[in-house]
Amino acid sequence: MPDEAAAARAAAEEASAFSHPPVDPDATAPYGDHPDQVIDFYAPRGPEAHPSVPLVVLLHGGAWRARYDRRHVTPFADYLAGRGFAVANVEYRRGGAVGDGTDDGAADGTDDGAVPLAGRWPDTFDDIAAALDALPALAAAALPQADARRTVLTGHSAGGHLALWAAARHVLPADAPWRTGRPAPLRGVVALAPIADFEVAEKLDVCGNASLQLLGGHDGFAERRPYADPALLLPTGIATTLVQGRSDLVVPQAVAEAYADAAAKAGEVVGLTLLEGVGHFPLIDPAADACAVVAEEIAQLAW
Repeated sequence: MPDEAAAARAAAEEASAFSHPPVDPDATAPYGDHPDQVIDFYAPRGPEAHPSVPLVVLLHGGAWRARYDRRHVTPFADYLAGRGFAVANVEYRRGGAVGDGTDDGAADGTDDGAVPLAGRWPDTFDDIAAALDALPALAAAALPQADARRTVLTGHSAGGHLALWAAARHVLPADAPWRTGRPAPLRGVVALAPIADFEVAEKLDVCGNASLQLLGGHDGFAERRPYADPALLLPTGIATTLVQGRSDLVVPQAVAEAYADAAAKAGEVVGLTLLEGVGHFPLIDPAADACAVVAEEIAQLAW
């Protein structure tokens, strides 16, 4: 258990990250018929206007649960746009929406009124695949200055997992419906405190066994992990950097380290940037110094 000082610091970091008012996008486009199948676009801003800029694709976190939607990362999306990037903020279906039949169930199928279920199988993965497939055309229409050849995929926490997964679709099992025939045309991935290794995440009870719930509980966990766990989908051949706070109490650094170790065993070098005295939320908080580090990691791959 964290001590009182660590817990207080983590609470203050979370409060700061969620204190910024949401920022409306410059455009929104659907990639499907469900209300959550939309992408918000933010046009690049800054002192120097460029006719062609990198595209950052942002996948929000929130343990794949419906209570956390893309709105909480809109200040971060706006921050990146202010650094000169074109930004696509992707929404997707999550678990636990009240009235949709997925709320308040425990991982074993019981209803104890506790934490809503995390994610939907296979809907969450369907949406990420569909969004990434539709993105080049949607971005070209919404942000003509976005250069799809310089696309960087980033995501925070559960969104970090989805970013790593989306970059690994070409190494999914042959029978996976989301498998692609070639690597995604990405400059790279910057995963922020990602839930990147499900086995380690479950041992540490990350986000209340969210990864277990995402895969349908104990019955589906072992069967579905090869289709969903980034630590089992290596090597990707795509430049990847993980940014992780050493003081993260939500997704401890052991999860990121496990993914980096798995990559090394698969013959791939994955960058791991560990930030001293930083918890989970400063990575997406425009008021935090850690956010500038994230933007620089993205820039190093994008430019």
